[in-house]
Amino acid sequence: MPEEQSLRVVIVDDEPLARAVIREYLKAHPDVEVVAECGNGFEAVKEVSDLSPDLMFLDVQMPKLDGFEVLELLGRSVPVVFTTAFDKYALRAFDVHAVDYLLKPFDETRFAEALSRARARIQAKEPMPVEDLVADARPRQGPVERVLIRDGAQVHVIPIDRIDYVEAQDDYVCFKADAKDYLKDQTMAAVEAMLDPTRFVRIHRSYLLNIERIARVELYAKDSRVAILRDGRRLPVSRAGYARLAKLL
Repeated sequence: MPEEQSLRVVIVDDEPLARAVIREYLKAHPDVEVVAECGNGFEAVKEVSDLSPDLMFLDVQMPKLDGFEVLELLGRSVPVVFTTAFDKYALRAFDVHAVDYLLKPFDETRFAEALSRARARIQAKEPMPVEDLVADARPRQGPVERVLIRDGAQVHVIPIDRIDYVEAQDDYVCFKADAKDYLKDQTMAAVEAMLDPTRFVRIHRSYLLNIERIARVELYAKDSRVAILRDGRRLPVSRAGYARLAKLL
């Protein structure tokens, strides 16, 4: 990348002073244009979806939607430099995955270094290892209580108890909730890891089921079973899936 190639950036931080510091440091880099400032994660998802910037400065600790949730929703669509107060999980994960971060408070020299590294990453078109990074950086805190799904610039927040089941669909998973389908770019293994194993069971390689939705399980053919849901929907149950299900029922 030529040194003077312009960059369009978005600054995301819930503290106005922190955003002002980044904007001030960027004055030394006239080839960088700030196309949006966001005070929360929901704004960030909308602005990045609408504007497709080259780079995002993203705060980790924010209310309502934290930096990892923003990253999870946006996927690999934009390179990121994280800004954070000390967080041992995050810093270790950033180092492992060679993702740059700015530890607050940071000075102008360190900021320029991070910007330079980001340019190199953009030039090399290195993808962000989103799923691995989020899994490694987020503090271990048990099963999630909600699922966040991006639909264009909109974010759906789905409480776990409203999910009927999750179905694998090619490179996506489909969350079935409230008689609607919500597609997410995620693996079934990642979904299974984040859901409460006492409430959701992998009944088949393509299905994760909320056990509260089961009316009964019937024998379909030799060694084949089907789960009948309370609303009448039928899902296949593999032999291994039935063994897992039997432990919970």
